[in-house]
Parts: sequence; structure tokens; C-alpha cells
Amino acid sequence: MIPKVPADEKALARFLKSGEGPNMEFKSSTGELREGLQTICAFLNGSGGIVLFGIRPNGQPEGQHVSDQTLRDIAQALDRFEPPVNLPVDRLPVGKGREVLILRVEDPSDSIPFTFDGRSYERVGSTTRKMSQEKYEKLLFERAHSKRRWENQPADEITIKDIDREEVFRIVDIARSVGRLIGPVGRNLPEVLDRLGLRKRSQILRAAVVLFGKTFVPDYPQCELRMARFRGTDKTEFLDQRQVRGPAFKLLEEAEIFCQRHFPMPAKIVPGQMRRVEKLLIPPDAMREILVNALIHRDYSIAGGAVSLAIFDDRVEVWSAGCFPKGITPEALTQNHQSIQRNPIIADAFHRTGLIEKWGRGTNRVAAMCQKAGIAPPEFEEITGAAVVTFRVHVGVTAGAEVESRPESQPESRPESLDNRVLRLLKDGPFGKAELAAHLGQKTVSGQLNKVIRSLLAKHLIQYTIPDKPNSRLQRYRLTEKGRQAMREHKGSE
Repeated sequence: MIPKVPADEKALARFLKSGEGPNMEFKSSTGELREGLQTICAFLNGSGGIVLFGIRPNGQPEGQHVSDQTLRDIAQALDRFEPPVNLPVDRLPVGKGREVLILRVEDPSDSIPFTFDGRSYERVGSTTRKMSQEKYEKLLFERAHSKRRWENQPADEITIKDIDREEVFRIVDIARSVGRLIGPVGRNLPEVLDRLGLRKRSQILRAAVVLFGKTFVPDYPQCELRMARFRGTDKTEFLDQRQVRGPAFKLLEEAEIFCQRHFPMPAKIVPGQMRRVEKLLIPPDAMREILVNALIHRDYSIAGGAVSLAIFDDRVEVWSAGCFPKGITPEALTQNHQSIQRNPIIADAFHRTGLIEKWGRGTNRVAAMCQKAGIAPPEFEEITGAAVVTFRVHVGVTAGAEVESRPESQPESRPESLDNRVLRLLKDGPFGKAELAAHLGQKTVSGQLNKVIRSLLAKHLIQYTIPDKPNSRLQRYRLTEKGRQAMREHKGSE
């Protein structure tokens, strides 16, 4: 039970007799604002509590002078919580122009876990301490399956007539054929939606619209796929582009068709064999996994967002609106990691068709498939509020052009990659970004150079010279031992 805010000095005196504990902490003044808000963070992550500023550690109310600047400082400090919090500040006069300031956290929130200044805290007895990474990740996982999410809210004004019956039963038949929908299903559409978790108390959920909406519902612009084939390595000139709005499974099919249209089928003649050996640009299962991840993990609350597929001469990019789910970093996706799903209802429908697993192994499987196919694993990044996956492959033919049958290019005939040029420069380093750009003949630090530096950091091939201040103007980069080994192996293969 969280104590109520005392209404006057007498009530405050009685209130303070119980002393500090699991749900109460005293601070002498807002000079200890940071520590007090760390405790507020712990209360937000627990069962609630109350912090009082202007109370001595022995429980004696001393108060403090409260100015407009004091209140602005508190308001600015509250902006450092993630997710955002809205905590009113109660003021209780205690005489001589001094006041006690009170912050009170009510019952637990669906938004747990909270962080303050990028760290999460918990309350143990009368002590506030940093939360362990393991517990933080567990709470993140639970939040992903919390009661209130965009996908599990009722789809206002959507009726059963707005759901594509044929598409629903097409997916149901696939799920039954792969053994992920057991028992009789019937042909009653509302009952099937109930079974798939797409209706709640006879109301159709937003997830049902994403998966099975038809014609296509105008109030759901986020259910869109944007596809483009560009000439060269930037977005200056389109060779082909399409924008499709529709249910998720059909968007996946459209993306795969676009890939088939624009991916060349390189071939080489193997000595001693009277036939061509064809090698796919990107393993189809790997490409499909990344496209599915973009559809099921994107942030559908961003109405103007979309999933984008961009094909350049030297790479293929898949963008999805919203950053990676909380607790998942680009670096973690190439290692063992939890499966944290932003949209578990949508993900469950894809799982039932056999398109994904539920164990967080998808990106690891993609890397393994790429390695087996002889191409680099994809790069994972967060760019301007979007999750981006990049395959570094040589597409190299224009839309509609025939693919020439020729032996694969020899390594010495290919221009040196920017990654290798940066690594080679850093053998004589360390260098800052501006210095690297100058050595590369660039007048300014390009977006591509920034991307390469982020990629090399993620792969632990380079490291910061000032690791505690990654954004320092004095920051430079140097090779790691892993980077030196990679350079030695590259030189040995030349």
C-alpha cells in the first residue's frame, strides 16, 4: 500500500514516524535530486513509493526554499526517464518560507522497466541499487508481452466485412499443413479470429487488420511496403519502384517477387564440367527471414512508417519503421540473444505458417546461411529511428537487363572496399573521422564513412580511443587485435 501524501504539518509528522523503508525515502533537499530520482526509478520498477525532499535522514522535516528554478530543475530531470513519466510535484509548507517537496509513484505500470539517465534501478529494503542486466532484459521481455500494445487494441470502426476471409483461410490451411494449428477449425470466420487471438470481446484487433485487412483499410497507412531499384550506389535515379498497401503476408510475397525480378543469377563455368553453376545473390531463406522480421517487429504505432526494400548496385537494404525492440542492440543480433517481440500476436501468425521460429535464432541462421553461400553476413543498424539490415552484395545489373554468363570476378579485379581502406589507414593510426575522410580524399565526413565506422565498431575490428565518451570531439579510432588479424588474413589472401 503506497502511503498518501500528507495534507498538513501534523499529518506529515505522523507520516514520518514510520521512517524510510521499501516504499519511502527522505532527501535533505533537491541538492540530492539525482539520487532521489534514481529511487523514483526503482519505485516505478517495483510496487510504487514516495520520495520527500526537505527531510533529514532522521525524519526531521527541515524543508527548503523553493523557487521557479527549483521546479524547472525537477521538470527537466523528469525528462530523463525512459519511457516518459508524468509525476506531479506536491508542495507542503513547513514554516519560515520553507517547503517539503513530494514525489509519489502510484501502482505498477505496464511500461516497466523504466530507466533514469540510461540506467535502471530497483529497491531492496530501504536501499536503491542498479538493476542487473539479466533482470532488466527479463522485464523488457515481459513488457513486450504486456497487456497494452498497439497491436492488441480494438480496431475502431473495423467490422468482419473489412477482413479478407479468403486470406484468413489460406493462412489457416498453411498452418494446419505444417502442424502448427491442431484440431478442428471450422469455417466460421469470427471463431477463427478468436482462436488466432485476433478478436477480443467480439471486437476485431488492429493485429487482424495488419494480417488480413482488405481493399485496403484507409485508416492504416502503416501497412505499406515501398520497393525501389536504384541505378548505382545512391538514390539519385530510380530504375524501378513500387508502393503496395495490403495485409502482411501479401506484402511479403510482393517483396519476394520484386527481389526475383531484380536479383541477377550470377553463374560461372567450372573447369572440367560442361555446365554453368548458378549461385544465388542472397540465399532466399535468408532474404525471407529479414523481410519477415521487418514486418513483425516494426513499430506499427508510427502511422507514416513502412517497410522499405532498396536495391542498389552494391547492396540490398531492408528498412522498418521504429528502432529495434527494447533490449535488442544491433550487436546482439549476431550473438545469442533473447527473442523480444514487439508484436507477439502478429508474430504468432507468422510462426504458425512456419515462416519463423520463436527462439531468437533467426538472425543467427541468416548469418550461417550467408556464410555457407560465400557472402558476408548482413549488417544491422539503427538509423534515424529505423531498423536497417544491409546485405553487401554485388547486384551490378540494371533492371530488366540480361545477366551475363561469365566467370566470377577475381579478387584483384575488384576495387578495394571502404571497410578495408579504413582498416589499412588505421594500421598507422589512430585517426579521427575528419582525418580518415581527408586520407580517403573526401572533403567532409560522408554518410557512407560514418556507416562503415559503425559497422567496424560493431564487428570489434576497431575501437574508440576514448571509450567512455563516444561522442567526444577528441574521439579517434584504432585497430583491435581482431582487426589486425583480419588485415593480416586479407594481405595473405592477395
